[in-house]
Amino acid sequence: MVRLSVNGISLYAEVQGDGEPILLLHGFADSLRMWDGIKPALLKAGYKVITYDQRGFGQSDAPPEVAAYELAKIVEDAKVVINEFCRTQKVRLVGHDWGALVGWMVSIQYPELVHSFVAVSLGHPRAYRKAGLEQRKKGWYILAFQLRGIAEFMLKANNFGWLRRLSNNQAELERWTGDLSRPGRLTAALNWYRANMVALMRAHFADCTVPVMGVYSTGDPALVEAQMINSKNYVKNTWQYERIDNCGHWIPTERPELFANLLLDWINASESSA
Repeated sequence: MVRLSVNGISLYAEVQGDGEPILLLHGFADSLRMWDGIKPALLKAGYKVITYDQRGFGQSDAPPEVAAYELAKIVEDAKVVINEFCRTQKVRLVGHDWGALVGWMVSIQYPELVHSFVAVSLGHPRAYRKAGLEQRKKGWYILAFQLRGIAEFMLKANNFGWLRRLSNNQAELERWTGDLSRPGRLTAALNWYRANMVALMRAHFADCTVPVMGVYSTGDPALVEAQMINSKNYVKNTWQYERIDNCGHWIPTERPELFANLLLDWINASESSA
């Protein structure tokens, strides 16, 4: 358990193992605890596993300003964590949801730091933007989250009823709702959307030059498969796609054993081809 001072805030991190480093990046509405079902397999395989609570989540600080959650600052958090715990080694990145977006950006902007990247659920941002009407319909909540106060009320209603339905009452739910019920924490989580929606729709995103595996689940209520499949068009290196049937959005917590096996198979394959 480590606390890092990063960009004027404190981030809570955990590092286990002594081998080649793997950094696991969580998304909404998670914390580093979402990887608890994955870590044992990675540690058994001999890797150093790095996780941290991204700003606004878990035990990390949650600054009140919307601007504190701009993607550039969040990406810089990840860069500092990599430099702190990986030193001269390249890191294997794994990201889910918003963590996948952070992983895409780190891989695009700092390829010299990244050995390979596994994008879980969310594809390359250009593929997401071009995913069409069905994706826009699935992403209606992003617009709703812009409504300050109203979105907080909507999410808290009926004991976080919308989040319960979205996640199909998965096992992590009670931890999420407990975390989000703390003062200022729900607003902090929503500020990720408020600080970045316009920029994500307008910004230019370069191609990714590190090897990437994309993992998508057919029961995802928020994302369409096309935005992951078409990410291959923006990866100028090895690309692999894995589809998991009968699984919702939170793949690492819903199917931890299957996901851990996919991850280790991908690592082994990329090492043998290097």
